[in-house]
Amino acid sequence: MKSTPPRRRRLSRRPARRRKKPPQTPAEGEGDPEFIKRQDQKRSDLDDQLKEYITEWRKQRSKEEDELKKLKEKQAKRKVTRAEEEQKMAQRKKEEEERRVREAEEKKQREIEEKRMRLEEAEKKRQAMLQAMKDKDKKGPNFTIAKKDAGLGLSSAAMERNKTKEQLEEEKKISLSFRIKPLAIEGFGEAKLREKAQELWELIVKLETEKYDLEERQKRQDYDLKELKERQKQQLRHKALKKGLDPEALTGKYPPKIQVASKYERRVDTRSYDDKKKLFEGGWDEISKDSNEKIWNEKKEQYTGRQKSKLPKWFGERPGKKAGEPETPEGEEDAKADEDIVEDDEEVEEEVVEEEDEEAEEDEEEEEEEEEEEEEEEEEEEEEEEEEEEEEE
Repeated sequence: MKSTPPRRRRLSRRPARRRKKPPQTPAEGEGDPEFIKRQDQKRSDLDDQLKEYITEWRKQRSKEEDELKKLKEKQAKRKVTRAEEEQKMAQRKKEEEERRVREAEEKKQREIEEKRMRLEEAEKKRQAMLQAMKDKDKKGPNFTIAKKDAGLGLSSAAMERNKTKEQLEEEKKISLSFRIKPLAIEGFGEAKLREKAQELWELIVKLETEKYDLEERQKRQDYDLKELKERQKQQLRHKALKKGLDPEALTGKYPPKIQVASKYERRVDTRSYDDKKKLFEGGWDEISKDSNEKIWNEKKEQYTGRQKSKLPKWFGERPGKKAGEPETPEGEEDAKADEDIVEDDEEVEEEVVEEEDEEAEEDEEEEEEEEEEEEEEEEEEEEEEEEEEEEEE
């Protein structure tokens, strides 16, 4: 198929018609001065309110920035103070370590010196003894007793315990005089007083920090001590159970008593030495007697505590009473009980007689069975003899 070219539009030379615009109406209130005034007033109020918000926000931001700056300065100052305190503490620890090393060296040197002096004294004593042995004619003791100081043989802890109340008070006063220094603030100005107050405040903060650290350390140590005690208690309980003792035997203040029984027995006797001694001296009879007495008392209490019929007592002769009957219902009950006992005895006797008769009958039956067996055996023997004779014939 042949493609047809697109048709071109013919341009019309007619002039375009202009559309008529609608007549413009004046806007509602456009020419009203009151409306315009109100709109301007609203805009001005909004602008003023926005300016106030902006100023307040700037003030708040500047205030927060100042506070943040102060906090940063305070943090930096505290960091510097902490570093200085740590440096001082490290210096103090170093001095303490040096002092400890120096004291250890001095102690070692002192011990060496004391040992040398003891050896010298021992040598002097030996020389004196040799001299005394040479001088036999010389009378008198050949030794001297040196007086020792009262507190020379005591340890530091014992000496601390033996101090009197007055000595402790005096030591307390001396230590407080070293610790509590007087405030020399006479003639100080305002700036110096402020510096002094700041110094005291820093000292208080430092002491409170050390106090808190020591309290926390004490808590941890107390907890560790309790835990170790509980572990020790559990171990002692297991040990006591293995030995066959009471679980709380090894956890008390005093050790348990020594067992008398051998540990190689199958059953460990937990009785004490006194109990075994009583048994050896005839206590078994007393134990059996006590047990029998206890059983008898229990049966007696059971009998006396049985339920009884509670009937009113009858004064005078009972109506319908026959000759030979008891006076009261209680007596009748006792008589009935006696009759029951007699009947029980009779029944027991009858049962015994019946058992004897049965035994006699069984014996007779056994004898008859034995006789029958013997007869059968004789018959069998006779038959065997006859068979043998027939075979021989």
